[in-house]
Amino acid sequence: MNAYAFYAIKLLISALLVVAVSEVAKRSSTLGALLASIPFVSILAFVWLYLESGNADKISALSLNIFWLVLPSLLLFLALPGLLKLGWSFWPSLLVSMALTSVAYILMLRLLKQFNIEL
Repeated sequence: MNAYAFYAIKLLISALLVVAVSEVAKRSSTLGALLASIPFVSILAFVWLYLESGNADKISALSLNIFWLVLPSLLLFLALPGLLKLGWSFWPSLLVSMALTSVAYILMLRLLKQFNIEL
């Protein structure tokens, strides 16, 4: 398979997953949340990286790096509903939640650096 076809397949599968989660969430927020919480992006990244490189060490490093960076990303899922419940409208809530999450990423990277954990 040529590189362009492989890239097109990767794009198609990735896009289909995002659309599927949003469509399911329209009908059931619980099922949508369950599907969204499954680390499809990470799993796909592992598969694509393995198929392209066959390098298990790269996959191992990626997996561990994802672990450390999932922790600050959880702030988004606490801040967004909190701001919405406070009466904020969607777009400002999303933007502030994303900003808070960005700060959390920066702080996490600094913390990891202090403990000599290289990403």
